[in-house]
Amino acid sequence: MSEQIYDLIVIGAGPGGYVAAIRASQLGFSVAVVERRSTLGGVCLNEGCIPSKALLESSDHFATANNELAEHGVEVAGVKLNLAQMMARKDGIIKQLTGGIAGLFKKNKITWISGKAELLPGSDSTKTIRVTRDGSGQEFTAKAILLATGSEAVPLPHLPFNGKTIINARDALALREVPQRLLVVGGGVIGLELGSVWSRLGSEVTVVEMLPQILPQTDLQVAQVLQRSLKKQGLNILLKTTLDQVEITPTGIVANLTAAKGPQQLHCDKILVATGRRAQTLGLGLEQVGLQPNQQGQLEVDENYQTTVTGIYAVGDLIPGPMLAHKASEEGVIFAERLAGKQSSFNYQVVPAVTYTRPEVASVGENESDLKESNIPYKSGKFFFAASGRAHCAGMSDGFVKVLAAGDSGRILGIHIVGAHASELIAEAGAVISFGGTITDLAAICHAHPTLAEALKEAALAVNREAIHA
Repeated sequence: MSEQIYDLIVIGAGPGGYVAAIRASQLGFSVAVVERRSTLGGVCLNEGCIPSKALLESSDHFATANNELAEHGVEVAGVKLNLAQMMARKDGIIKQLTGGIAGLFKKNKITWISGKAELLPGSDSTKTIRVTRDGSGQEFTAKAILLATGSEAVPLPHLPFNGKTIINARDALALREVPQRLLVVGGGVIGLELGSVWSRLGSEVTVVEMLPQILPQTDLQVAQVLQRSLKKQGLNILLKTTLDQVEITPTGIVANLTAAKGPQQLHCDKILVATGRRAQTLGLGLEQVGLQPNQQGQLEVDENYQTTVTGIYAVGDLIPGPMLAHKASEEGVIFAERLAGKQSSFNYQVVPAVTYTRPEVASVGENESDLKESNIPYKSGKFFFAASGRAHCAGMSDGFVKVLAAGDSGRILGIHIVGAHASELIAEAGAVISFGGTITDLAAICHAHPTLAEALKEAALAVNREAIHA
């Protein structure tokens, strides 16, 4: 057993864990982080957020060169896909960013322990873990333990992952050739983003979603605009459809579907299952310390992120709430500051959600369906990018901004965007809502012209039918 007793041991070096570790170190705690991967950054940097955005960017350049440059008077010929180089660029970005976190650990004097961690019974004052690597184990002790192990893809019972024909997101980010026909099960963020990547690169992509809309938690009108745009790009999207069973044949996969119009068959080469994620708790030894996940497989925590066991905390995908990297990072900071006795807070009502398709989708705050269900009076204003000069110049005029505001005070309740660079535009929306801003406040901001951000101002004005360019 290590003789040192750390103030804090973090299990998991993803966006929640490594951020918590750095903030805790800044606050004077002695910190160690246990990570089973050979690199830091968790799923997000190694096999999720970062590699997917790298491939989305590269595939967008490829699609633009093939389909859009001629309109700008730029004539190119013989555009070829070098998938190996595209993957190498993606891997290089991952290496640079994960290495950057390792540098931050050194700067902040954080001990990096490589291996797989397991909780052991301890006392009220200290907690003990065993870290196993290459068949040997070592015990470490701390005054507090933070669990930040993230989540993993959920296979369907009749479609276990095999890494070849039935794949998950991690596999889809490392394919060495473009599948001729790709079936994506799940019309959520991961399915649409990765479906877009391979569609742009030449795959015949079909997305099946059992619910009546893609991006089920998203504003319905936003989802409909995105679906029309993806269809124009070549994606075939089947709603109210389930995949019942598959048959592996010498010429590929035969997928048997049940759709609203009845059963049908679809032939494909690979099936990407993107139906959801679950908390990664297997092997953590939760039962050895008396921790029991809830029905959703997550851990319940109090306002300080402490579990039902004193001295053991959890953040990120392990606890209730959206499974988002930035949500985990914010929780990591708040956890560390409260551990130091600071009165820190996190407004969960202003956590943005983004889908990096083309056009992008972003939202923050309440949506219309929730407001209607809760009988909350509201007004809405909408401004289409088709009336934006900058959007036309960029050739990205699909989509709109929708502002939802309280019917009496005009306080902004939610903002929803489908359009180019929605992932960046949503930051202004979140800032206004965070400060309790109203449509009058947003409309009074002088936006540079021509910019896409002007659409936020116009949408705020549109709530009271005062938009200038609508």
